[in-house]
Amino acid sequence: MKIVLVGYMGSGKTTIGKILAKDLNIKFLDLDDYIEESESISIKTIFKERGEIYFRKLEFQYLKEILALEHDFVLSSGGGTPCYGNNMKIILAATPNVCYIKVSIAELVARLANQKETRPLIKNIDVEELPEFIGKHLFERSFYYSQAFHTINADQKNPMELSEEIKQILV
Repeated sequence: MKIVLVGYMGSGKTTIGKILAKDLNIKFLDLDDYIEESESISIKTIFKERGEIYFRKLEFQYLKEILALEHDFVLSSGGGTPCYGNNMKIILAATPNVCYIKVSIAELVARLANQKETRPLIKNIDVEELPEFIGKHLFERSFYYSQAFHTINADQKNPMELSEEIKQILV
């Protein structure tokens, strides 16, 4: 069984994915971690030294590699992964277990305001500007996220509840 979690940064994909993989006794993979381990360099450094286009090519390459694996896994994609190239098309073709972890703008702002220093995309954005920034991004990305076979509304739910909800809809 292959399970892919998509959604905006801060939606809980990694946390939920780890719990879900443990519950199902299958491997957990985080796409960003996989890229960093495979390339022996941080994503932050890739962006800084090679640029976003280079990173997106790597992301596409490693996404295809992971989805081609025979074994069962839960994959936490990067927040932008589904939105570039043919990534979402490839994800949807690989498994019927694609879940969009949907979180409201207000909830994302609350979560991400405390994580600004560890999130390069929002590091230099004032907290007061986060709602507009996140709202704009969600608007741009919703076309891709909404293609997931399942949408999991994550507001007011803890990661264990969300893992249980996902288990109920797996094919």
